[in-house]
Amino acid sequence: MKHLFARFASKISEWAGKPVIFILALIAVIIWAALGPVFDYSETWQLVINTGTTIITFLMVFVLQNAQTRDTRAIQAKLNEIILTSHAENRFIGIENLDEEELKRLDELVAKAAKGRGETEACRTMETEAVQAVPSKKAEARKRRVSAKPAKQR
Repeated sequence: MKHLFARFASKISEWAGKPVIFILALIAVIIWAALGPVFDYSETWQLVINTGTTIITFLMVFVLQNAQTRDTRAIQAKLNEIILTSHAENRFIGIENLDEEELKRLDELVAKAAKGRGETEACRTMETEAVQAVPSKKAEARKRRVSAKPAKQR
């Protein structure tokens, strides 16, 4: 069932993002607006567009969220692979699980390192400050994940 919904969500989100679908939706709204005088702008006339758009929006939220979540996970896996196979710091793997404050702090540290400080000094500072900023349970979990990964082969 999960795979069926995942395929369905991917197809629908791909389909919904096409310009022709936007044009069809715009045409539907224009036709609805043009029919206003015919139906004397009645409550039924208004109810048609309100009900239709509400139902479509409600269902699309779940479909698009599913597709976006899977895309995000795939991107994270690709980025993690790049980190593992490069000279980048392995401690950045899994940072998407940090809370908002921890991510802001890490972002500040990376920006500080990028502002022209020596690479070695910046990395040492980032490592020290990141360890202090992250609660020990999360730091330990990250260390276990990184040490569980096979070593790079050169």
